[in-house]
Amino acid sequence: MSAPEESASSRFSFPRGEEKVLEFWREIDAFKTSLKLSEGRKPFSFYDGPPFCTGLPHYGHMLAGTIKDIVTRFAHNTGHYVERRAGWDCHGVPIEFEIEKALGINGKDQVMAFGIENYNKECRKIVMRYSSEWRTTVERLGRWIDFDNDYKTMDTPFMESEWWVFKQLFEKGLVYRGLRVMPYSTGLNTTLSNFEAGQNYKDVIDPAVVVAFPLKKDPKVSLLAWTTTPWTLPSNCALCVNPNFEYVKIKDGETGEVYILLEKCLGILYKNPKKANFEVLEKISASDLVGLEYEPLFDFFVPRLKETAWRVVADKYVLDTDGTGIVHNAPAYGEDDYRVCKDNGIIARGGFVPMPVRDDGTLDETVGPYAGMYVKDADKVIARDIKSRGRLVRQSTLNHSYPFCWRSNTPLIYRAVPSWFVRVEDARDKLAANNAQTRWVPEFVQENRFGNWLVNARDWNVSRTRYWGTPIPLWVSEDFEEMVCVGSIAELEELTGITGVTDLHRENVDKLTIPSRKGKGQLRRIEEVFDCWFESGSMPYAQKHYPFENQELFHNTFPADFISEGIDQTRGWFYTLLVLSTLLFDKPAWKNLIASGLVLAADGKKMSKSLKNYPDPTIVVDRYGADPLRLYMINSPVVRAETLKFKEEGVKDIVSRVLLPWYNAFCFFNAQVQMLKKDSDIDYKFDPSIMSDNIMDRWMLASVQSLTKFVREEMSAYRLYTVVPRLLEMIDQLTNWYVRFNRKRLKGENGSEDTVYALNTLFEVLLTMCRLMAPFTPFLTENMYQTLKTHLPENYFEGDSRSLHFVSFPDVREEYFNPDIERAMSRMQAVIELGRIIRERNNVALKMPLLELVVVHSDPQYLEDVRGLSEYITEQLNLRNLVLTSDEDTYGIKYRAEADFKKLGIKLRKDMPRVKKALPDVPSSEIKNVQVTGSLLVDGITLGADDINIVRYFDKLSLADKSKQYDEATDKSVVVLLDTQIHEELYHEGLAREVINRVQRLRKKSGLQALDDVVYYYQITEDPEDILATVLKSQAEFLRQTLKQDILSMAEKKAEAFAEEVQEINESKFVLAFVRA
Repeated sequence: MSAPEESASSRFSFPRGEEKVLEFWREIDAFKTSLKLSEGRKPFSFYDGPPFCTGLPHYGHMLAGTIKDIVTRFAHNTGHYVERRAGWDCHGVPIEFEIEKALGINGKDQVMAFGIENYNKECRKIVMRYSSEWRTTVERLGRWIDFDNDYKTMDTPFMESEWWVFKQLFEKGLVYRGLRVMPYSTGLNTTLSNFEAGQNYKDVIDPAVVVAFPLKKDPKVSLLAWTTTPWTLPSNCALCVNPNFEYVKIKDGETGEVYILLEKCLGILYKNPKKANFEVLEKISASDLVGLEYEPLFDFFVPRLKETAWRVVADKYVLDTDGTGIVHNAPAYGEDDYRVCKDNGIIARGGFVPMPVRDDGTLDETVGPYAGMYVKDADKVIARDIKSRGRLVRQSTLNHSYPFCWRSNTPLIYRAVPSWFVRVEDARDKLAANNAQTRWVPEFVQENRFGNWLVNARDWNVSRTRYWGTPIPLWVSEDFEEMVCVGSIAELEELTGITGVTDLHRENVDKLTIPSRKGKGQLRRIEEVFDCWFESGSMPYAQKHYPFENQELFHNTFPADFISEGIDQTRGWFYTLLVLSTLLFDKPAWKNLIASGLVLAADGKKMSKSLKNYPDPTIVVDRYGADPLRLYMINSPVVRAETLKFKEEGVKDIVSRVLLPWYNAFCFFNAQVQMLKKDSDIDYKFDPSIMSDNIMDRWMLASVQSLTKFVREEMSAYRLYTVVPRLLEMIDQLTNWYVRFNRKRLKGENGSEDTVYALNTLFEVLLTMCRLMAPFTPFLTENMYQTLKTHLPENYFEGDSRSLHFVSFPDVREEYFNPDIERAMSRMQAVIELGRIIRERNNVALKMPLLELVVVHSDPQYLEDVRGLSEYITEQLNLRNLVLTSDEDTYGIKYRAEADFKKLGIKLRKDMPRVKKALPDVPSSEIKNVQVTGSLLVDGITLGADDINIVRYFDKLSLADKSKQYDEATDKSVVVLLDTQIHEELYHEGLAREVINRVQRLRKKSGLQALDDVVYYYQITEDPEDILATVLKSQAEFLRQTLKQDILSMAEKKAEAFAEEVQEINESKFVLAFVRA
């Protein structure tokens, strides 16, 4: 790979630079080469959750991919072999929905008419429709993952392992067939998981009716129930009250009707119950209502349930927040309805349950006049009929949030369907115990969101009445009394007598029969297929075709060392992984897990293609690069499982605030290496054996080692959110402190020997930073490394070092740590920051030299630390003199005490007001003395040193030399005083610095590089009071030393200028011209 245009940082394009890196990676087959180089190392096991590739990847996928890439790159670089197989979720509703939309078919009858074989053939065609786009996007983002050795849930080996998983559960007695009320999509004709049902809520307006149910023993008295689903009323079997509530019997003043309902819910009948015309006849406890029989609303199911149904039952799920406090129960169409009716003997387990709704959501012939109507359409008709019979008491509408199918966008209903379940409820304790063995980042997701889900885990409906999926391998008799579970292709062939089975989809296995061993004829396969969550939860085993192959490999890499997906997978993939691993092996499926938050649009709403409320990811990458996007996402709340409101400006900010300064430091290094060659004929090579005595060199090297240690520790704990801020802080230390403070040394102004020491330090920091940041910003670090490695001694890295990503993560060099130097640097930084604050407060630019800064501190070590770095302080704050002193009286330093009176009030109680009043008047000397005595007497009350905060401050009136114009700043440890007077001589030097600034700006504008020799010329056009002319004459030597040449009069110019521009400094103007030397 050719070296980057390091000298042209202003023109450097991060996206184009990344494309060159991609070309380089392709040339050396970098990812596969890295895998080959790491063979034989300790394995680091990683599971990639399989996405559907029926759509294009979005920011959520990019975020998850970036997190996975960072962790797996780090694992590889720290001495592991990391297999990274891409996976694809190929079955299920997303694919079927696309096919049905394309073919214009809907419902089981139309699918069967089209033929399952034809249907699945069409599904297979589109499964990998966008796989090439996925590969392009993932590779462009810099993620290394193996697409050539991917796994697909539709492949026969994967499906066969699923069969094995299911048979293990079946043989353990964990599989049963039951009736369960589940979220049901009438658009797809199948049940959905509770997780899927929660993905698409919409605000809708539904009918809300209050219906009267006359008591059999006293038909003049009616129980009132409220519902927003009138279509369920023909299936009503019971009314439910809360056993802890007290109800009222009222007589309506207008109609004379007598009703029973909850007193708190009278608002359902009257707008203002306090003013309404009704009479409370009596109060009735719930226990007195239980067992009362009432007249059925419809007689469709009376012959089947007349002995058990249409009576009052009690359960605590009934609330008093809406409705009447009495709930109508239709057991087939509500989870609580079914449970309550079963527990109270309204319906019997395995007995008759009114279920008049067909698969497509229409009512069947058992409900007479409503047959053929779609449930939502039947609402109005049923309400009208009830009204005509005098049973409709109130009719209105309700605007509320209602679940819709996430694929067909049709309203969901809750419906009892025969399904196949895996017993999970009995394993709740094991699930919780196995979850406790794992590490979640952030931890609160494990304990709260996921932990709460496990506590309430229910038996898992693993069946779907669909077509394109892995068939559930159960062959049964017509009465379901004989069942055979098949766990492999070999077993299928043995039991059916068929050979050469190569595909396990429905069109191939549904026609196969197994002879009954109990004389029940031929056993046939049930029609259901696996829920796609069962398939993705089986991936640890199925991706390796376990146990048919790779048994040793599987056991050596299970559980996974690491997995990561979005927080929404707590009820999806994370859950199914844990359920299956627990039921199969009583182990968790992973050791470490990062749960990321959701990426939303800038307005906080869900990203929507139709709303166009987010920038196209491909455009963002093409505009700014993948590294900035990766760093923006990973340095956001989203890695702490919070939400990220995506803003394109945030990506742009990463470029300008982080990557460009870092890259500029790299370019500056290269420019100074070239200058060293030009000026001293020295070819720079990094020498790891030399140790500089320069304090800033040693501080910078110690700082980068501290960072290396920190990153190793935090990445080992998977805390990405603590790592990135420290990495960014280090870039700031490098660019705004080290490079900025050592420009003269690096430019050779202190001699070539010192330049080599400084370059050696800068090189080591840049190289270490590249190695540290390689997992986070793989492109830019590779780009810089390709130039940096040319300065490395031969065989510096062991083995293949063509790519940075073949190189190991840096080890911590303990010999670099020096707490004394780090302390001194911290104090120097504090003094400089305080000095800058004073300059900014007084609007004095850094280019303007000032006479004096005084550092006041009582600790001699503090002053000694600052003295050792005084040269940097005077240079960075542009000072003539630096005074270090502990003489507080001379410089007007006083003491005052501050207290947290809220905290102190607890201790002093009634004496606190006295202290609060007297504390401001305590003399400075007494407060200063607290540092020796440890106590302070305030109005006769003794305070300890811990009760107060001692603050030093500057009192101008106490200054010994009243002629000084000091301004002060303090960080509560040190006080600095800056003389803000502008002296004429210093003023001229400040203007000279402005001249230098104009030369540097025009060089940059002209595209000149550090090695380009240019002659500078000037011509003054406006100069009130000859100030500029005076500066150019009096500061000529300073200008010559800084620019390394004179600025000549335009009259001396003998060649044509290639750059010429009018410059302005205050009231003066001059023409600046450049001529090539």
